[in-house]
Amino acid sequence: MLAAILSLGCIGMVAAVALGIAAKKFAVEVDPRELAAMEVLPGANCGACGFPGCAGYAKALVAGTADINQCPPGGAEVVAKLARILGVEASASASEFAVVLCQGDNSKAQLKYHYLGLEDCTAAQRIADGPKVCPGGCLGLGSCQRACPFDAIEMTATGLAVINREKCTGCRKCVAVCPRQVIRMAPSEATVHVLCNSHDKGAVVRKYCQVGCIACHLCQKAAPDAYKIENFLATVVYEHHNEAAVAITKCPTKCIRDFSEGYPDGSALLPAVADKPHAA
Repeated sequence: MLAAILSLGCIGMVAAVALGIAAKKFAVEVDPRELAAMEVLPGANCGACGFPGCAGYAKALVAGTADINQCPPGGAEVVAKLARILGVEASASASEFAVVLCQGDNSKAQLKYHYLGLEDCTAAQRIADGPKVCPGGCLGLGSCQRACPFDAIEMTATGLAVINREKCTGCRKCVAVCPRQVIRMAPSEATVHVLCNSHDKGAVVRKYCQVGCIACHLCQKAAPDAYKIENFLATVVYEHHNEAAVAITKCPTKCIRDFSEGYPDGSALLPAVADKPHAA
């Protein structure tokens, strides 16, 4: 028995020494700048930078294959810290928010049928192009809400996704999962948006949505530089967003909204604040 115990002890010691030698021989040296970058990154692992998580981004930064302004959740503060770590000049990109360009919830937009399948917008879209009559309206099944890593999306009781500007980091996760491309990115300082995504003619839009754009051109007449009409849909020219609010009262369907005055009907969110400090 004693011999067996001593034998096992010797084998364990030899194995431990061998593992120690192997660990030193095959150890992968990590650039200290990579570790420092990992410390300042937000750790959201959202993929908005284009790399597989914060670790992948930190590695790419040190390798010189990524820019320091590719982390929307980190904002200007993280850009400045990464610049110091890597010894480069800080150059933060313009910040953006995601906006759901629709107000046509189940109380304001007509349905073709009652969808009873999987609670997923892509799955619903595959059945006769979705349950909404409007070809570009929000389906309201919450795929964007589930994809958001920052809890920035609210689903109203009447089936409309609303994005909280105070929580949105511009990671674009919601944009990627929306099968109707109803979620778009807009400059963070712009609070006025045309909340419609339909390119149907006005007479057609009126039949299926109470709050859709009918391309009446009244917004453009009120603020010529702030609006453009293309393919029967008005959009804000964000370079002139400061002039866009004057057209809100002119819109007959009320599809233009200023988020600083309030979110779409049914939302519990407080009015938005422009120029969020932590945005990049």
